Amino acid sequence: MSLTTWRLQTSPTRSFRAVSVSLTRKQFLQRLLLAGCGFALPGTLRAQSDPAPEYDFYFTRLMYESGDWDVDQRMPSNVLNSLIEYTSLNVDPDERIVPLADPEMLLAPFCYLAGHKLVEFTAAETRNFRDYVNRGGFVFVDDCNHDIDGLFARSFETQMVKLFGEDCLQKLPDDHDLYRCFFQFDELPVTSFELNGWGDDLVHDYLKAIVVDGRIAVLYSNKDFGCEWDYDYRNKRWLAIDNTKFAVNIVIYALTS
Repeated sequence: MSLTTWRLQTSPTRSFRAVSVSLTRKQFLQRLLLAGCGFALPGTLRAQSDPAPEYDFYFTRLMYESGDWDVDQRMPSNVLNSLIEYTSLNVDPDERIVPLADPEMLLAPFCYLAGHKLVEFTAAETRNFRDYVNRGGFVFVDDCNHDIDGLFARSFETQMVKLFGEDCLQKLPDDHDLYRCFFQFDELPVTSFELNGWGDDLVHDYLKAIVVDGRIAVLYSNKDFGCEWDYDYRNKRWLAIDNTKFAVNIVIYALTS
């Protein structure tokens, strides 16, 4: 696998005033990040005296009532460490756990949902998930069973059909921006858990996504990336290739798409 690296620069001193035009949260984050990279902003969004947000990024894990949402507990800190290592984003070092039923999740720049068991949203969870996705949110969903016919996969995909209609989850093409928005990947990374005798014993050579207004709103994986990245960040030095680099791509895509 060949990789090319771009470094995302941000400035800890930038600040913004309220704007008269209507911006989605995604548009604001994209302009904020582009400003840190040195790109000129439209006249409606300029550095002013108001304080900047405390963090450019924080990791939000979604708690849902039906299944085992609290999986791969070391994964978030490892991903956050990589964002700090490879980018200049101002990153909250602590994972935030927010119930899917809580409207607070609607403010998150990125959400993570995973598990092994049943996914069956309550009415409040359904409402928030749909609203978050349709308003420009980004959810990374990872099947810890790495099994396209397992309970998590079947029940989660059923939920998505109920919320967004038949065929809402489409295969992501190999040339998608996700694979080159920060590090450049010539193929989808393989996880060591895909051929370990548990699950469907297949290497999944694609991801699926729900696309809203031309951008990924829900990124769906049967590859069990969460387990792949679930180790103490200090052990990364033993890896020939840092396997969390794809996680960096996912986050950067979420913030800038």
